[in-house]
Amino acid sequence: MSSVEDILPLIELKGITENSRASAGSVLQGVSQSMANATRTSHLSALDSCRDEGTAFTLKMVAIAAILFAGACGIAIPLVGRKRRFLGTDSNLFVAVKAFAAGVILATGFVHILPDATLSLTDPSLPEVPWQAFPFSGFIAMMAALVTLLIEFVGTQYYERKQEKESKIAQVDSVDVLESGTAPKVFGEEGGGGMPIVGIHAHAAQHRHSHPQDQEACSGNKRVHPHGHSHSLDIYDGNEEGVMRHVVVSQVLELGILSHSVIIGLSLGVSENACTITPLIAALSFHQFFEGFALGGCISQAQFNTVHASIMACFFAITTPLGIAVGTGISTIYDPESPKALIVEGIFDSVSAGILIYMALVDLIAADFLSKRLSCNTRLQVTSYVSLFLGAALMSLLALWA
Repeated sequence: MSSVEDILPLIELKGITENSRASAGSVLQGVSQSMANATRTSHLSALDSCRDEGTAFTLKMVAIAAILFAGACGIAIPLVGRKRRFLGTDSNLFVAVKAFAAGVILATGFVHILPDATLSLTDPSLPEVPWQAFPFSGFIAMMAALVTLLIEFVGTQYYERKQEKESKIAQVDSVDVLESGTAPKVFGEEGGGGMPIVGIHAHAAQHRHSHPQDQEACSGNKRVHPHGHSHSLDIYDGNEEGVMRHVVVSQVLELGILSHSVIIGLSLGVSENACTITPLIAALSFHQFFEGFALGGCISQAQFNTVHASIMACFFAITTPLGIAVGTGISTIYDPESPKALIVEGIFDSVSAGILIYMALVDLIAADFLSKRLSCNTRLQVTSYVSLFLGAALMSLLALWA
């Protein structure tokens, strides 16, 4: 009996301990739940304070003006400055700023667009099969890069054959003129017949491609030959292939830029969160300026005529502001969180990321950084690499706010 009497107090004490533990656990659970509710409430109140349709509309108008101005200035500088010595496509300043812009475009593809595409295509609201079972964003970006390579190859071949055909037609026309026997008189000729130019034309046509490249001076843009002739490296002196490549590069780059500019504009336009729109204005203006500079540089190097270059520049400058305007107009009926919207946005972003990453690495960075011009100029090498890394770093930092 004594042993039973000794055990009973212990059992009662154990029961009291378990009850106190249970009550303490319930108290802690209640405290944590109340803290979570308080956090959720404060978050919702912060969202409510940022959600102001009037302020958001005003900020969207500011965004349209700022982004339009930044894009127009960015693409206009290399187009207008191509006839100026310090801003021409052969100037060191142009190469350095273009390297900075290439870093901006590379970071845009890797840090901004591709992660957004992944978030859109892996959203929990989408069906698990196939969207959760396969990394569609990376696959689509890879295929977009490969298709861009194919488009560049086919486009370059097309333009080269077109140029070759036009050259043959021009040669036939020149032969028809030469069969008349004489060429027009030139300044300083006196008296009778004009000077035959058959020999001069034949020499020029043969001379254009007959000299080895290893005679090219490392520090200059001209090839100087032992017999006294010098030829500048332009479209008429064996550089047709480079110009044709720039024609294709500029058009494909603009396609990639426009495709993601539409999505960016729509996303900003449908947002009613003033706290989100404010940092986006600064980030997109910065991004648009240097993206425009890179595109304008490619257009300048492609040697388009004024009308063609102006049309391409206008399309670039107005696409994002137009997307913002359209997004503002449909903000009451458009649901950016709907499955269809997420899929379309994710696919567009993936394609844009693939195109921009390819263009930045291959056509902007590799084409300039592996050129003979940079390899012969140590100061330009250092400046270009610093500009490239600085552009990529600054654009990546903007991901903290936008």
